[in-house]
Formats: sequence, structure tokens, C-alpha cells
Amino acid sequence: MEQVTTLEQFNELTSTDQAVVMKFFAGWCPDCTRMDMFIDPIIEEYNQYKWYSINRDDFPELAEKYQVMGIPSLLIFKNGEKLAHLHSANAKSPAQVTEFLDAQA
Repeated sequence: MEQVTTLEQFNELTSTDQAVVMKFFAGWCPDCTRMDMFIDPIIEEYNQYKWYSINRDDFPELAEKYQVMGIPSLLIFKNGEKLAHLHSANAKSPAQVTEFLDAQA
């Protein structure tokens, strides 16, 4: 999963007509590390999305704008709009993540 490092990159990636999943995380977050351990097969299975990660501590204004109150959070964007948001409390297991993605289909 490629990491977003600039606001310009975030805006460019989320404004395309290709749906993208942005994983908001932080380096100090144990649940984020846990998600990293199970996310790769999910990324392969749900390859209709482009997958990116962004450190919420580096972009607090984006976290606030998109109501990322907990991490990890998965947000789906297309054409500059947030289409869906899996909040951290519901992103603890592979089943929760795949249920979220299935609900978007």
C-alpha cells in the first residue's frame, strides 16, 4: 500500500473516477499494526480499489475534515467525494473490513 506524503497527492488520488481506499493510520497505533498483518489478502481480493495509506498525525486537517476520530479508519473516495467510512471501532478484524467493502458493492 503506497503511502500518501503530500496534500497535493491526496487531492489528486481522491479526485479521480477510480474509487480509492485511504487507510488513515498513525505509527504509534497498535490497531493499525494489527490491520497491517491481515490487510494484504483483502487488498488483493478487492482490487477494484486503489489502496493508499496516510498518516493522520501528518495531516490533522484532513482527519478533521473527513471526521477521522479513531484509527485505523478506511475511507473510500471517488471524484473528490467521500463515499464510505469504516470507523476504527468496526475495523478490528478481516471480517469487519470485508463486510464493509461488500456493503459498498
